[in-house]
Amino acid sequence: MTAETELLTVEQMYQVDRLAIEGGISGVSLMEAAGQGVADQIMQKWPVGRCLVLCGPGNNGGDGYVVARLLRKAGWQVDLVSTVDPEELTGDAAIMQERWDGAILPISEAPVGTADIAVDAIFGAGFSRYLDSGISALLLHIRDTGVPVVAVDVPSGMNGDTGIIDANAIPACLTVTFFRAKPGHFLYPGRGLCGELAVIDIGIEAQYLRAIKPAVRRNEVTLWCDDLPLLQPEDHKYSRGHAAINGGGISATGAARLAARAALRAGAGAVTVISPPSALMVYAGALEAVMVTSCGGVEDFDNWITARRIGAILIGPGNGVTERTKAFTQAALASPATVVLDADAITVFKEDPDALFSFIKSKRQGRCILTPHEAEFERVFGVTGSKLDRALAAAAQSGAIMVLKGADTVIASPAGQAVINHNAPPWLATAGSGDVLAGIITGLISGGMPAFSAAAAGCWIHGVAAGKLGTGMISEDIEREIPVVFAGLEKKIATA
Repeated sequence: MTAETELLTVEQMYQVDRLAIEGGISGVSLMEAAGQGVADQIMQKWPVGRCLVLCGPGNNGGDGYVVARLLRKAGWQVDLVSTVDPEELTGDAAIMQERWDGAILPISEAPVGTADIAVDAIFGAGFSRYLDSGISALLLHIRDTGVPVVAVDVPSGMNGDTGIIDANAIPACLTVTFFRAKPGHFLYPGRGLCGELAVIDIGIEAQYLRAIKPAVRRNEVTLWCDDLPLLQPEDHKYSRGHAAINGGGISATGAARLAARAALRAGAGAVTVISPPSALMVYAGALEAVMVTSCGGVEDFDNWITARRIGAILIGPGNGVTERTKAFTQAALASPATVVLDADAITVFKEDPDALFSFIKSKRQGRCILTPHEAEFERVFGVTGSKLDRALAAAAQSGAIMVLKGADTVIASPAGQAVINHNAPPWLATAGSGDVLAGIITGLISGGMPAFSAAAAGCWIHGVAAGKLGTGMISEDIEREIPVVFAGLEKKIATA
């Protein structure tokens, strides 16, 4: 994996290829470099053996011909199978086919059972159809025999923009792509087929990125480290900001407590839980460094926010789908604070989402963060498409920064920027982990981080903290790991 964070759509990659060719690099040279890169990866990871190379009808197949030629030159026994009549190839792929002087087998004669490894160079990232029956049968045969698969660019049957896959696509243990990765490499279900991802240099200059201005990136420290609120000797608790967490009733206090502790760990100098009067003693008895206050109604809440100069407010965890939650959400959005809306604060507007969106756009455009999981998202947003498309559309529709959660969380801005988070381990699928994430984001905002950076950093920190804990983790464990993650971040930033 390279250090670059840009993710290019299929069309953008075509544009980069075209610009590179216009700049003096031939298409044949790019294809040779791509095939060489795949062959090098194979030779680094596997001993010399027998390789089955599957070549399709386009440039992906052309890459496969290069891989086959180079592996055979290195002493491998290579069986090459073409899914089309080789005479049908055109352009650079046809040139590479002519440079291959070995046998070309049809699908029906593919010697799957004798292969030590298979190279999938049938279809590339632009695939958006269905795999035909012959190719499907061959791929499933390879899967069933357990032959390791190396995919060129993407596993065949996967769309590079969306991560959507054909039902008969098979997993690779290694996927090798070129210049920059694509969104589909990080979006499920496609991400689950890619195995290890290697992004290799094929001689294209990074300068061409300026012409296409990619708007989607994978979530890495370099995107937001300059915005991270690192402590200075003269800082004190109020210079780090005071965050408010709206708490739920007496039977649902856990979510707010998780969020509040996470916010305090993540950067807020002070955190107060706003409690309904009936639950005040429950919160007070369970929290130490986190303060607690009681607000009976929205007027009390509004007055308290103003008096305490609250800079970040989290509404939603454990709050209930009630008129109180709706009123407190509207009051928070009318305040000067940056607002994070999670769980019930989103669902409470499911009957009239436009009321929420118009309020955000008029009061808090770009300074409100929504953190729904898929079910909450579907209740409020009537958008379809890939996860990336839906998050971007929802951000534009609502005027809020969208954190559409999951193993492939997408953070999207109303301005059309998006980041895909890719470090969340599966054991984050546990009650309360989303409350902790909302708290981390709130704490980062309170500490002075811009909203979009805080959302991206919060997702990254959440994933790393959980990753350190391992299987069996519960949500209460995450906030105690946050200082360890920050220590690693500060060391990384200091040595960068």
